[in-house]
Amino acid sequence: MRQVLQNLKSGETFLLDVPKPALGRGEVLIRSARSVISAGTERMLVDFGKAGLVGKAMQQPEKVRQVLNKVKTDGAVATFDAVAGKLNEPLPMGYSNAGVVVELGADVNELAVGDRVVSNGHHAELVRVPRNLVSRIPDGVSDESAAFTVIGSIALQAVRLLNPTLGERVGVIGLGIVGLMAAQILRANGCRVFATDFSDARCDIARAFGCQAMTVNEQSDPSDAARAFSNGYGLDGVIIATATDSRGPVSSAARMCRKRGRIVLVGTADLSLSRDEFYHKELTFQVSCSYGPGRYEKNYEKKGLDYPIGFVRWTEQRNMEAVLDLMQDGSIDPSVLVSSRYSLDDVEKAYDELTNSSSLGIVLEYPESVPMQTTVKTAVNSGTRPAGGDRCVMAFAGAGGYASRILIPAFKQADVTLHTVVSAGGTTASFHGRQAGFLYGTTDYATVLENPEIQAVAICTPHNRHADMVVDALKHGKHVFVEKPLAIRLEELEEIRDVYETLPEANRPILMVGYNRRFSPLAKSLKEAVSRDKSPVAVAYLCNAGEIQGDHWTQDPLVGGGRIIGEACHFIDFSMYVAGSSIVNATAVRMPSPHGEETPPDSAAMNLEFKNGSIASINYLANGTKAFQKERVEVFHGGSITQLNNFRSLKSYLSSGRSRSRSLFRQDKGQTDCAAAFVDAVINGKPSPISFEELYESTYWSIRLAMSEP
Repeated sequence: MRQVLQNLKSGETFLLDVPKPALGRGEVLIRSARSVISAGTERMLVDFGKAGLVGKAMQQPEKVRQVLNKVKTDGAVATFDAVAGKLNEPLPMGYSNAGVVVELGADVNELAVGDRVVSNGHHAELVRVPRNLVSRIPDGVSDESAAFTVIGSIALQAVRLLNPTLGERVGVIGLGIVGLMAAQILRANGCRVFATDFSDARCDIARAFGCQAMTVNEQSDPSDAARAFSNGYGLDGVIIATATDSRGPVSSAARMCRKRGRIVLVGTADLSLSRDEFYHKELTFQVSCSYGPGRYEKNYEKKGLDYPIGFVRWTEQRNMEAVLDLMQDGSIDPSVLVSSRYSLDDVEKAYDELTNSSSLGIVLEYPESVPMQTTVKTAVNSGTRPAGGDRCVMAFAGAGGYASRILIPAFKQADVTLHTVVSAGGTTASFHGRQAGFLYGTTDYATVLENPEIQAVAICTPHNRHADMVVDALKHGKHVFVEKPLAIRLEELEEIRDVYETLPEANRPILMVGYNRRFSPLAKSLKEAVSRDKSPVAVAYLCNAGEIQGDHWTQDPLVGGGRIIGEACHFIDFSMYVAGSSIVNATAVRMPSPHGEETPPDSAAMNLEFKNGSIASINYLANGTKAFQKERVEVFHGGSITQLNNFRSLKSYLSSGRSRSRSLFRQDKGQTDCAAAFVDAVINGKPSPISFEELYESTYWSIRLAMSEP
């Protein structure tokens, strides 16, 4: 099937063949019939993509500060690579879709195959959508009109926040799709509407809805007309539905309002509010967030947990249903908002119109028959090397940011044959598969396991899937490289050990976790310096992990396992590597999570005791600033101290009073050497570069330390 994507680096919008998405619990697979290109959001994304680096930086100054901090700590080259990688991520376009249900995931009982539905699905022939973001289309509403539902829900949510009452006089600034739909909803609510826009044509549409509309320019002040419209009182409220970096709309809304009027921003505008304009009238101001309650809430959108209607009357799904009801009874009519229609084959022409005209609703039309394959051919260049010979043939399960930017290039540099890449949605598998030179992209992990050509699998999925995928791969005789952690629960770890140890030792597959730091050039130098002394060592590891949002998947104990398991395992492994011994005891003192009791603590002081008498203290802290370097290791050994700073510089303070220093041009955390070591072991029949005992131990203690009471 085909999907519309944008490359943020170049601004190019294009069609890509991708495999059918894999359907999870609580999800719905929809064959698209129509979708609407958002003239506001999508034009903004296209303009951002087409801007140069300077233009992108000017649009996101907060990101510039992050980049400058990263340059200070990681170096310019590593920072440039990271930024370039981020910009190269494929961005699915679209969020207002109508189609037909073709498959249902487990636990979805309120819909049936064949139902016509709307969703916030992307511009794609097949879309996979969580159940709470799908609503059935009533009879009498066409697919084309229904495709405007999600955009209409954005307008409806703004109206709900404004809370207009029957007979109030309300203003709408900006008559794009959202503004015109808001005007219709306000009229259906019994309000009189005063609307403004720069376009005569859009004002004419508003007048057809029964609004009083005024065409304005940069110098216009519609406040006098608004007062006249409201019998001299001023408007009861104003909805701002613009897409601008000017403060003009906010100032204009304030001047048009009566005393204690309400203003709701549903678009974008400069929020440099004038105190005088708001103070004297005691105005209220609120920003509307998308479709309504539930938006961006993981439990509602991803897990399908609905809010009880007695406590939250209007969720984003119920807002969608309300918009469809208004369409059914004729209170709102999206058909007048359609500027043009394009088949999916002509999507480039559609986006050309979007960026080069003042179009409103651009509708994409989809074919009625769609290929349902789970695997597509991705290699597009003649330089793709076939399997065979003395080259390792690899598959990747997962093609997210770290896999695509770091691991896949590292293994490609190790000269492997990149055979198949797997992702649940299919988009990243197809996009990064083509870029990296994979032969195939798929959403079906089983095809990888069953393919005899594939020797090794790199597992880079969310953490809760690691253990099961490792077990399945080992049972199929595949060598396994798994991005940390190996498991997030002790019972998973025990299952991996049981399976691994029951495999015949003579042809047991290699199992390795991506503990790359021990393969860093400076880490090897540190190990060499420490190994000259036979006495125990003391390791002090500081990780300035930085804060991440509490709703990030790594913070979910059932999905990511929390940051102690998901990332601090790196530093437990590194301490084991430096000490050269197994752990006999470990304790942790943890700070309560700032995100609430449901989120595992992400700051901890951990102490390790080793069999050879060495000790390690690991301070994994998320409450610092990213302006400071992320990692620093200090090792006290035999009268000397060796300090490793952020894997860029190494300095030894010797017992003689002298010191030695070594610095790298760029940060090197060992990912390339780690991949090369794994591939070398596979090709040449060597033992795993990290023993299973060490992998088991680092995982065991990271889980134990994460389970300790804060």
